[in-house]
Amino acid sequence: MTDRDGSRPAFLCRPEEPALAYRRFAGQGPGVVFLGGFMSDMTGDKAHALDAFCRRRGRAFLRFDYRGHGASGGRFEEAVLSDWLADTLAVLDRLTEGPQVLVGSSMGGWLMLLAALARPQRVHALIGIAPAPDFVRRMEIGLTAEQHRSLDEQGFFLRPSEYENGPYTITKALIEDGKNHYLLDGSISIDAPVRLLHGMHDDAVPWQDSLRLTDCLESEDVRTVLVKDGSHRLSRPADLALLTTVLEGLLRPSEGHQ
Repeated sequence: MTDRDGSRPAFLCRPEEPALAYRRFAGQGPGVVFLGGFMSDMTGDKAHALDAFCRRRGRAFLRFDYRGHGASGGRFEEAVLSDWLADTLAVLDRLTEGPQVLVGSSMGGWLMLLAALARPQRVHALIGIAPAPDFVRRMEIGLTAEQHRSLDEQGFFLRPSEYENGPYTITKALIEDGKNHYLLDGSISIDAPVRLLHGMHDDAVPWQDSLRLTDCLESEDVRTVLVKDGSHRLSRPADLALLTTVLEGLLRPSEGHQ
């Protein structure tokens, strides 16, 4: 899969695991890592806005595709959240050095939090864009009778999507595995600076979820920005400007960890 400039990604090859497509460039730290959303990839507007920002600032940057997403190997319908978390930790461990600002969009916001819990010493700060921790809980609650029947009989159902990469294949394994990673039922022991950006016209992840997440985080340095006319994607020019402004603030020596 070529990028907008026609370039092709590099690949992180792993024994007995799907190869992961990535794009990165070296620069000063803390670095920035972008974690995309469910059935998304690293060629979207937010990834490119962060890429451009980091290049201008001489900041190290990494974006990648989880297995079954974008240019990476593996089949989407055969993967679960635990696999995508393993992918995230693999690129963090093998393709970055020192503290990082993890920027997670939608499902990437869930993975961002789980990665921060697994590698606290590698986190400078977190930015969640319409973060979706525990989203399979809401998905399961909203199942129709037909979808329940399909899960029981076939082990999956097709979920319609308004985006070009739908419909989504939702497996019973995905829902059951996600339950092992719920975060919003108690305290989340992350003490790094956290910034949450959420559109109030989000029809995929309620903006109230970001307020609930704010309450769960142990960090005292948490700020939530609600964009009154923003959608789930938060990819308009003004949204991207907000994202890079928030990132710039976290990278200043006076903010975040030294």
